[in-house]
Amino acid sequence: MSSAPNGLYRFPIVQAPMAGGASCPALAAAVCEAGGLGFLAGGYKTADGMYQEIKQTRGLTRRPFGVNLFMPQTGYVDPAAVEAYRGQLAGEASWYEVSLAAEDIVGTCDDGYDAKLAILLEDPVPVVSFTFGCPAPEALARLREAGTHTVVTVTSVEEARAAQEAGADAVCVQGVEAGGHQGTHRDDPQADGTAGVGLLALVAQVREAVALPIIAAGGLMRGSQIAAVLAAGAEAAQLGTAFLACPESGAHPLHKAALTDPLFVRTELTRAFSGRPARGLVNRFMREHGPYAPAAYPQVHHLTSGLRKAAAAAGDPQGMALWAGQGHRLARTVPAGDLVEVLAAELAEAQGVLKETQTRRVS
Repeated sequence: MSSAPNGLYRFPIVQAPMAGGASCPALAAAVCEAGGLGFLAGGYKTADGMYQEIKQTRGLTRRPFGVNLFMPQTGYVDPAAVEAYRGQLAGEASWYEVSLAAEDIVGTCDDGYDAKLAILLEDPVPVVSFTFGCPAPEALARLREAGTHTVVTVTSVEEARAAQEAGADAVCVQGVEAGGHQGTHRDDPQADGTAGVGLLALVAQVREAVALPIIAAGGLMRGSQIAAVLAAGAEAAQLGTAFLACPESGAHPLHKAALTDPLFVRTELTRAFSGRPARGLVNRFMREHGPYAPAAYPQVHHLTSGLRKAAAAAGDPQGMALWAGQGHRLARTVPAGDLVEVLAAELAEAQGVLKETQTRRVS
């Protein structure tokens, strides 16, 4: 994507699609207007909710933008394990005065995928990316016919090869440093604690394994880091946590403040809030419940939804899912458009230094 196919961006800076409200139309449009590629998050929304956000974004910018979809989850989930975790959360439910009745975890495992895909085929957007799996070749082919550029999130060489074989136009290579959910195609609880490859190593491995353009994602917060992943073989860099603190972001104010709060000193991968590995700031909820959370996505997500909302309403970040990448301490609370410009300037400076260094070595 270094040549910015179809004029998708001026700068190789992609704003990550952060589900849960952060990646709203105002944020995506601001990034696009500044020369980056903004994204909407289709995850956790109804098909109509996604479409309404697409319409809002089109009203804010004429620049290309993208939409991300969650792939349907087909793995087996042990109902007994979910019920046991419900018991683990009984104290939280009592404290926040939230019911954990059975209805709380009733929800489809496909996130309305077919309906959302139908909308994106009928009324195409410039880019569609996928997380938690790879679409069928037929779906990717239909999107291409509609004029849409497709991107599949991958966390390994094997997943990148599968995306290439299915016909994706590009891959988003996600390192273990990334905030939020790891976009693995198969959730393997046996790999907890050992899975995950650092971004620079993974970009190099994928670069040698497939011919697809690479978007690098994971812990990137500065233009110098973007220069590093471009030098490693990526065509563009995707940043999530860096845009989370922007005023246009739809993230909760407590979440934004926590990114640089000395109280939250590190991040970890946890299943505590959703049942799938996701990186967030270590807080009380994660420490107390993470060790007991089962591999049960999206059932655990539905189970804890009311608790997370109640904690936010109570002004208690210790009970919220504070998704963040490893670079969260470098977050800057500036408008998204300004952040794109700053990142682009930092990138140009870093590339200039690299070029100067190479020239000196040659001479």
